[in-house]
Amino acid sequence: MSRKSKKQKSSSASLHSLRNLVLNFLGGNSGRAYSLKQLAKKLGLKKQNEQQSLHQTMLALTQEGKIKQLDNGSYTSKREEKTLTGVVDHVSSRFAYVNVGEETPDVYVRTQDLKTAVDGDTVKLVLLPGQHGEHPIGRVTEIIRRNRTRFVGRLQRTKNFGFVIPDFRKIHEDFIVYPEDLNGARENDKVVVEVIDWAEPGENPVARVVEILGKAGENEAEIHSIMAEFGLPFRFPEAVEREANKIDEGITPAEIKKRKDFRHATTFTIDPEDAKDFDDALSLEILPNGNYRVGIHIADVTHYVKPNSALDQEAYDRATSVYLVDRTVPMLPERLSNELCSLRPHEDKLTFSAVFELDKNAHIINEWFGRTIIHSDHRFTYEEAQEILDKGKGLFAEELKILNDLAKKLRKERFARGAVNFETTEVKFRLDDKGRPLEVIPKIRKDAHKLIEEFMLLANKRVATFVFNLGKQKKKEDDDTATGKTFVYRIHDYPDPEKVKDFAVFARQFGHRINIDERSISRSLNKLMDEIEGKPEQNVLQQLAVRAMAKAKYSTEPKGHFGLAFDHYTHFTSPIRRYPDVLVHRLLYHYLNKGKSVNKAEYEAMCVHSSEREKRAADAERASIKYKQVEYMSMMAPGMVYDGLISGVTEWGIYVELIDTKCEGMIRLADLDDDYYEYDEKNYCVVGRRTRKIYTLGDQVRVKVKKTDIDRRLIDLVLAKSK
Repeated sequence: MSRKSKKQKSSSASLHSLRNLVLNFLGGNSGRAYSLKQLAKKLGLKKQNEQQSLHQTMLALTQEGKIKQLDNGSYTSKREEKTLTGVVDHVSSRFAYVNVGEETPDVYVRTQDLKTAVDGDTVKLVLLPGQHGEHPIGRVTEIIRRNRTRFVGRLQRTKNFGFVIPDFRKIHEDFIVYPEDLNGARENDKVVVEVIDWAEPGENPVARVVEILGKAGENEAEIHSIMAEFGLPFRFPEAVEREANKIDEGITPAEIKKRKDFRHATTFTIDPEDAKDFDDALSLEILPNGNYRVGIHIADVTHYVKPNSALDQEAYDRATSVYLVDRTVPMLPERLSNELCSLRPHEDKLTFSAVFELDKNAHIINEWFGRTIIHSDHRFTYEEAQEILDKGKGLFAEELKILNDLAKKLRKERFARGAVNFETTEVKFRLDDKGRPLEVIPKIRKDAHKLIEEFMLLANKRVATFVFNLGKQKKKEDDDTATGKTFVYRIHDYPDPEKVKDFAVFARQFGHRINIDERSISRSLNKLMDEIEGKPEQNVLQQLAVRAMAKAKYSTEPKGHFGLAFDHYTHFTSPIRRYPDVLVHRLLYHYLNKGKSVNKAEYEAMCVHSSEREKRAADAERASIKYKQVEYMSMMAPGMVYDGLISGVTEWGIYVELIDTKCEGMIRLADLDDDYYEYDEKNYCVVGRRTRKIYTLGDQVRVKVKKTDIDRRLIDLVLAKSK
């Protein structure tokens, strides 16, 4: 072969190799465009003849339709891209996951590929070659909807501008604020800012101060910052307050005639010591046949709050009261929640009631639902009622004992039917007059709490069943009707089998076995809850069991409630603090008066809104508890050693819950200095590369506090050295 033909063959081979190089590079970066100069740099082509070959290759690939040249002369892949839509969960400053639906694993996206999207934003993204563990890798191509444009943080000043460090730990960039947009804010103020320019990827967004909440670290400023972070309202609009104040509190003889009168029956409320709104009361009468008539009387909010009024629209928007550590953000103004609707003792009150005739075994003989009037004889706190139950004497001791015995029988039957006994440990705080936490106190549920809970569950279940059966009767009478009566149900689906399987693997590390068969899961979980009672792993396992379950929500679909083992369930018993209960009262009254079924789509939209608001409330309540826990730990003596349990493991750290205070902090993997630890996602652990030492969920460890960050509500822990 001649030297010339060898040279031609070599040149042809290198061009073929270059074609593949270009196609692979552009294919792996689909959605991005590169100029010739950028491509040469990316592909490492420095020599002039290599760059000429690249130009020649690009022209050929464009003519063949393998790649596309844009109007500005740059080149991009022509490969068809799979586009997905999802919501950003920005878990780390280095990367995020995008939730694209239950059927597909979350997509891993590096921060530099988020295109300025932040946590909670809805985005469009394309998948890239490769995997990150079990997750596909993607890149954001478009921001469809911003979840929020207002953020809360602490202001710091430099000579030329200010910047706001966001409180929310999933926002990983500071906001620049120029002097003309500071609005009087000073160094170390907690402020609310609104973004005015998201800037380019990799640059800090620009914002302006719209509200000053106070000095960082002060209780009012910190609680207000939590309220602002979750979009909770600080006050009621004037029009709503005016409308509430105009409502006449008089109960007329004409109104009483429309109702069943229970003012003769022994009636009382049992509530937390600091409660101001009493929205449920119990009455008890012993009937001549030896059975009991138990009335579950609920504040008749719908008598005062009319559909489409300013009050109703505000209540719908809020959808729920929110209980922060030191205050309540109510759904209804005080005029209603603490006065007109509150079932205060020694006052006639309008109620909506579920009344049951029960035999001595708590079996239902008769039931009745309707509007009533009551007169509460006494207001008990849970502690007062419990003391009477314990001692067997005191005010209404006989009535409390009868109700408690009936409640225990209802509870026993519920668990026999497959209800799951989830009793996670909650905490409350003893605060000083400045709101500083003096003590973290675990809440203990006793018989008085369970008594009230059981009768509320009974009312909720029977109201839902009653309306569902009305729909079935109507279908029998007229086969042309659709699917019965539209109603607002509280539903709780069966748990995801994979999540239950993962939880069972984890529980086995403590020596507990769980039967993951769908028919046995509830009984097996109850057995586990009994086994772990009082043990160090109790709280961790309870929390993880709850996380393995589906989330309860509102729906017009009568799907039943797995956790309670009820075929039909609703929320009827708390209309002062939950809007779905207001809807349930209106619908029940409508159907009791032979009303036709209402528009299902309209009520489903209200269910979705209420479920979303409920999640917001739960997140805000957790944030306020976390703030007080961090503040409490910041006040502890330095160097104290605490016993804790590993409650979570991630690729950046180990979460530890302190056994005594239930406060949770994190040991960063970088602070484990005896080895380099790697995250094992499948087995919920981190493993030392050299020593093979393992830290896994549920391990007991001894820790010290390294640092507390009240702004971001974080506790950094380190392992305490062994003696």
